[in-house]
Amino acid sequence: MIKLEQPDILLGFLYAFLGTLLFSLKSIFIKLAYAQGLNTDSVLMLRMAISLPLYLFIIAYLYRKNNTSLSLIRQSFGLIIFLGFIGYFLASWLDLKGLEYISAGLERLTLFTYPIFVTILGALFFKTPINKKIVITLVLTYLGLWIIFNQEAVVNTSKKTLGLTLVTLSALSYSFYVLLSKNIIHKIGSLWFTALAMSVSSVFVLVYYGLFLDWDGLIVTKQAWVLVVSLAIISTVIPSFMISEAIAKIGSAQTGIVGTLGPVITIVLAVIILNEPFTISHVIGISLVMIGVILLTVKSKKTN
Repeated sequence: MIKLEQPDILLGFLYAFLGTLLFSLKSIFIKLAYAQGLNTDSVLMLRMAISLPLYLFIIAYLYRKNNTSLSLIRQSFGLIIFLGFIGYFLASWLDLKGLEYISAGLERLTLFTYPIFVTILGALFFKTPINKKIVITLVLTYLGLWIIFNQEAVVNTSKKTLGLTLVTLSALSYSFYVLLSKNIIHKIGSLWFTALAMSVSSVFVLVYYGLFLDWDGLIVTKQAWVLVVSLAIISTVIPSFMISEAIAKIGSAQTGIVGTLGPVITIVLAVIILNEPFTISHVIGISLVMIGVILLTVKSKKTN
């Protein structure tokens, strides 16, 4: 039983809510940046270029505190590099590319299904059984996504399909990251791991785009700079540590339940700020996805 009067518990839920809220702004900032003439490559490159110094500063701070064994970090560094690549470089690129073709609301809901991929991958690689509740979750969530997709795919069906596929692959990539990062987080701590993985990802991004980005064609307006800086700090650096701290204080299951607010927040903001459509099909689809993922999250909570 959770005692909500405990300061650490209350603070953990506050971190989880604020982290979810700030992460939910990500899709909005990206869509607005696209409207300013930026594309996937330039947004991702600028986002990571701004984020990297902040993560390096945090690594320096943690090193000075010396609150973990550097030998543990060295032992796991190869895996950290791999996780930084799939969890933030590859997953971020696929997500941003998909956002060029689908709405912010559909993108956020699609990403929200990553716990289902985690469960399926766990069954495939760690022999975790798939029961009836997981099957029901799969049916509910992807039926919900299909309803919303079908509503949005009236025009440019091929591009909508491409966008949904890219974001689904992003969720799959992030699922591998979640599964493989658990042991390392327990060894070196969430703050160390987040800072290192994000720094590695930023380096991948900067090296890749330093070689292949068309710098002559890169034009960034003042409004675009504000959006990209906001994306990097408000929707990347700050919430990444808030969620890590939330997991440390209240656990991954409780943090995941709070995270179910994310798609709702994004969709509401997308309707208000981006004038995205909101119909009865969206209500039905969102409800099915939310019910499905909550079912899966509650199951995880009980078995932990």
